[in-house]
Amino acid sequence: MGLFDWWRRRPAPIPEALWQRTLASLPFFATLTVDQQKRLKTLTERFLAEKEFTAAGGLELNDEICVAIAAQGCLPILELGLGAYGDWVGIVVYPDEFVVQREIADADGVVHEFADVLAGEAWEGGPLLVSWRDVQMAGGDYNVVIHEFAHKLDMLNGEVDGIPALHSTLTVDRWESVFFAAYDDFCARVDSGEETIIDPYASEAPEEFFAVLSECFFGIPDVVDAEYPALYALLREYFRQDPLARLRAK
Repeated sequence: MGLFDWWRRRPAPIPEALWQRTLASLPFFATLTVDQQKRLKTLTERFLAEKEFTAAGGLELNDEICVAIAAQGCLPILELGLGAYGDWVGIVVYPDEFVVQREIADADGVVHEFADVLAGEAWEGGPLLVSWRDVQMAGGDYNVVIHEFAHKLDMLNGEVDGIPALHSTLTVDRWESVFFAAYDDFCARVDSGEETIIDPYASEAPEEFFAVLSECFFGIPDVVDAEYPALYALLREYFRQDPLARLRAK
């Protein structure tokens, strides 16, 4: 029986060897202090006790998969608390990219069906889906787990619009002023044909800008701070973390 079977009943300690392998898998874990790593481990154990992992596409779940996804997903809420993920339960893990069938109506009302190939997706009021292969590709500006978990943070207050549920130190007016100034500038850069370090997919919509910039905030904080210092400061206040300071301290 794997550890994740016990986690469905009550929190269980993650074996130290597995936890250390998980921490060693990504550079941004190494920048955490010893205290932060301990608190992340406790948070990850609690997360695993509350969420339900399901395999799809022939994947066989194991402890490594569950802990890797949970640890990366818990990093953004290290200082926010597990309540930020309290309105959903399921995580579906595919071995690789997966296909979701879509329907879209054109201007004439004709419905068109198409297949969308994805590395991850967060469903409003439902589960979060990720590709294990893409989870393992995490690093720098790419992290499918943080991306999809950021969408879940965005969904917590209703509409998926790039404005997550804000704690008391932040106002919607301030968030919109800083966030959308950076978003509009980034869209203009992408539209002009500039090759950006930040994934141009962030220009697709405000919610994608929030998800991609969340990836970058933890993975390449120096780039976010250099290109959009006001946005970096906003994200630092929202997440109550300073990845750039951690990076410079190492």
